[in-house]
Amino acid sequence: MYIPEAFAENDLATLHEFIRQHSFATLVTQHEGVPFASHLPMFLDSNTGTHGALLGHMARNNPQWQDLVSGTEVLIVFQGAHAYVSPAWYEPNPMSVPTWNYVSVHAYGVARILSEEELEQTLYQLTGENEKVFEKPWELSLSTTMRERMLSAIVGFEITLRRIEGKFKLSQNRSEQDRQNVISELSTTVHGKDVAQWMSKQLERK
Repeated sequence: MYIPEAFAENDLATLHEFIRQHSFATLVTQHEGVPFASHLPMFLDSNTGTHGALLGHMARNNPQWQDLVSGTEVLIVFQGAHAYVSPAWYEPNPMSVPTWNYVSVHAYGVARILSEEELEQTLYQLTGENEKVFEKPWELSLSTTMRERMLSAIVGFEITLRRIEGKFKLSQNRSEQDRQNVISELSTTVHGKDVAQWMSKQLERK
């Protein structure tokens, strides 16, 4: 994706943190010559390869899984917080215009189809990762019949990542005072709070 230098995020730990926080992703492939996308939860294994690996599954009836056996590179998009930024929040400047702040991570890699045993393990990982935030986490426990029925209806995959791009467009091209003003304004809105938090993290890393 197009990333001006001011908005580029290259720290792998930061990119992995973002992926974990926004793990519901868009998987994009080429299917019969045209783009094809599915919206899927992903589990990040940060210990595999140089950039990590993503584990997930989709319905067997979804034709996209057939694109994952070709060895062709695929794109996974993680979209996070975003918010409108009003020029009224900046210090007075007749050249200021409205903009949009957002965070997005694009990951690229090659997939392989998981065995039934690997798929089952991935389901436990994905469920455990999402249940751990609850006071009484639900545990995946299946009867033999239910297990066979479920596993036959889905296809699991692992995508070994070759590169990750992060675009953190968070007013880095503005003065520190402007950035503080934007943080203050966004913190008062429901949809802007997450953007404000990421902006604060960026300022702290200066």
